Amino acid sequence: MEPLENCPRETLAAVRGVLTDIDDTVSSDGTLTAEAYGALQALKQAGLLVVPVTGRPAGWCDHIARFWPVDAVVGENGAFWMWHDRRQKRLSTRFIQSEAERAEGRRRLDRVRAEMLQEVPGAGIASDQPYRLADLAVDFCEDVPPLPPAEVRRIVAIFERHGAHAKVSSIHVNGWFGDYDKLTTSLTMMQELFGIDLAADKAAYVFSGDSPNDAPMFGYFPNAVGVANVVDFADLLEHRPRWVTSGRSGAGFVELAQALLAARA
Repeated sequence: MEPLENCPRETLAAVRGVLTDIDDTVSSDGTLTAEAYGALQALKQAGLLVVPVTGRPAGWCDHIARFWPVDAVVGENGAFWMWHDRRQKRLSTRFIQSEAERAEGRRRLDRVRAEMLQEVPGAGIASDQPYRLADLAVDFCEDVPPLPPAEVRRIVAIFERHGAHAKVSSIHVNGWFGDYDKLTTSLTMMQELFGIDLAADKAAYVFSGDSPNDAPMFGYFPNAVGVANVVDFADLLEHRPRWVTSGRSGAGFVELAQALLAARA
């Protein structure tokens, strides 16, 4: 990982879109600052494609797609994407799985949930769980006292014992049944919704993130950017971002936006 300030200006000037995690990447300590929101808006107004790619639930993504200055949002670690057609004033959702597959997944996750609460004292079900359609989010530090790393690994092991995928974010362990993740759904969304073949054009798009569940995105995008707090998870990352900001969380995202906009000036 190299400082973002070392990224060549011509590399930044060639970027046509930003895909970004939200928690502790755009947000800071659970809050969306005016500066970070303004950075999203500035990128959009400059003509860049802006797509949050998050583990947050469908209920949040409905709001984000409608009210944030974004082109679409990928939610629940790739279970779906949503976009709002402002001319037709209509929100649309494209799920990766069928309703029957999602219903079966929820039934299996109910069993995982019961075991999780019994076997990992101190873990909690995320407060945003009622707004989720496809996954189970286990809270290890957002609204519960922080759990030690060994307990977080135990949560992951319980998901995997049941055959579920499990990804660790900065606040939750998200688990689901189905062969998708942030990257695979982002690739499908970019092709279907925007007609963009990322495999042929990945250098023109940047992904920004901060935690282990962003590792597939870090590995795919040659100019992926981690906000400074990604260093906290460096030993847990299968793939690391090419560049890292000096600022943490939302301040780091603002730094990235400013660098991209300055390169286009």
